[in-house]
Order: sequence, then C-alpha cells, then structure tokens
Amino acid sequence: MAKSEGQKLKLLYLRDYLREHTDEAHPASMQTLIDHLAAKGICAERKSIYSDLQALQDYGMEILYKGGSKGGYYVAQRDFELPEIKLLIDAVLSSRFLTAKKSLELVRKLAALSGSHEALLLRREMVVAGRIKAGNEDIYANVDTLHDAIAQNRQISFRYFDWGRDGKQHFREQAYFASPYALCWDDENYYLMAHSDRHGMTHYRVDKMADICLTDKKRIITEELHNFNPALYSKEVFGMFRGERKKVKLRFENSLAGVVIDRFGKDTMLIPDGPEHFSFTTEISVSPTFLGWMAGFGGRASIVFPKSVIEEYREFCQKAIAALPEG
Repeated sequence: MAKSEGQKLKLLYLRDYLREHTDEAHPASMQTLIDHLAAKGICAERKSIYSDLQALQDYGMEILYKGGSKGGYYVAQRDFELPEIKLLIDAVLSSRFLTAKKSLELVRKLAALSGSHEALLLRREMVVAGRIKAGNEDIYANVDTLHDAIAQNRQISFRYFDWGRDGKQHFREQAYFASPYALCWDDENYYLMAHSDRHGMTHYRVDKMADICLTDKKRIITEELHNFNPALYSKEVFGMFRGERKKVKLRFENSLAGVVIDRFGKDTMLIPDGPEHFSFTTEISVSPTFLGWMAGFGGRASIVFPKSVIEEYREFCQKAIAALPEG
C-alpha cells in the first residue's frame, strides 16, 4: 500500500479498531494502536495518532482514556447499549417467522454492534435449540417484496401453503391476489394485512407465502382501508382469527384484572360487579380464538350479553366436551 493511500485510511482503521475491540474493560494502549496500523502497512507516530483521536472525538465519537499499567483508549458509548442489543436479540430468537438459520445470522450481526468482547459473551448466551421456528428461508425476500408493493401502491400475486402431517409444504390450488396494506408482528408471527376480492379485509402468514410478485394493477383502497388501524385490527382479531365484530359485556373475577388490562389496554373501564367481580363492555371480533380464550378461565369469567354470543360460547364448549373420549 502506498504511503499516501495508507495515510488516507489511517483514521478509518483507527475508528474501526476502537469500535470493534475496545470498551472500558478492554482499552487499547498507544503501542497497540501503532502495531495495528503497522499491520495494515501504515507507519504512524504517537503525535499523529493523538491528532487522529482528537479528530474522531470532534466528529462525535466518545473516546476516553483509562490510566494505569493496563490502561489505554476505548470507546465509551455506542449506537446501541448492551441491554438494548440483548433486547433485540431476544426479540429475534422468539420470532417464529424467522428460521433458525436466519435467526442466527441476524443475532451475529446484532452482537457485532457491541464490540468483539461483548459479542463473544452474547453468542455464548444464545439459545435457539428447542424454539419453534418457521421453515421458510425466503422470509427476508418476502418482506422486502411486500414493502415494495405497498410503497409502489401495487397489488400482489402469490401462492399460499399449509404444513401437512408429513412435515412438508402443501400448496393450495388457487393463486392468490391481494392489495397489501400493512405488515404486523403478532403472537410471535408476521402477518400481511391486505384486501382481497374473495375475503375483503383479511390477513396472511408471511412465512406461508411463496412466489410473491408485484402485478401491474394498483391496490384497491376501500372505505374500510381509509380508516384502517393496524393496531386495532390486531387487537380485535385475537391471534389472527377474524370474526364478526360485536359489542360484548364480560364479567371476570377481580384477580384477573391484570389479564384483562393486558389484553384490552389500560383505558378499559372496569366496573365493580359485586365484591368478587368486575365487568366491562368492549367491541371485539367474536371468533373461535376468542371463545377458546374465554374458556381457558373456566368459571372465573363469563359472557353477560348479547344472548347470541352466549349461545355461540355454549355451543363452542359443548362441541369441545363432545369431542372428549368416553372414559
């Protein structure tokens, strides 16, 4: 490497080394920095490195000096703090729509943001085995294509599959066409919220979509989509099983107040209903998922009205009981 070229890169080599290899517990001595530059073919004096460190500080890089026999220079602050990186890694590892391979690739990139020493620690803490993961390696490309379709206001075509008992993908016969509107992460899965001629406003598991293509047709924007709230939609469909929206009054034991607030939000008005219970009214999508959620509380929760929803719930429970083997 020519001397002039090396001098132009010297500042970048210093920045990268400090970001990747130093922290408060692992400072780099002046001699270490000189040796690192020498390994890159750059001859540098202490005075010039002092000047470079000052330039990096002026640029906004927080570089501190730690005294003592094992002291030196280190990066004090990064774009992401270690607890923030751990939070992002936990989110990646718990995401069912990412395959194990994609999860590990993304975690390695996130860990690298913390510097080499912390990255080794983070990798040791990773646990992927035993987690339920998707089997579709095209998830990144699918998400990218869907964002492009939304940005370009275009409809999409795609194939949709289900997992069979043989553990293989079984594609549905018909081709799918939809107007993509938003992407939503719900219950550890990634969903596309879209409008289709067949179902109106609906949703699809992104990890079950394949061969996604942009069409030449513009998206269909209905009146419902003009007022569409992705967060509200996700809340109402209870795990992405949509049903008819109805105003329902529910009654719960007081000990379940936290569960109700987690599900419906802090703004939900909980009204005392006797010494041991409270009740509240909300608009929800009545679906098998909602009814199953209610059944999980046994006699600790009940539906007060309307009568039609009470009958749906009673029929749901009776079918579940009828399906049990005699014994």
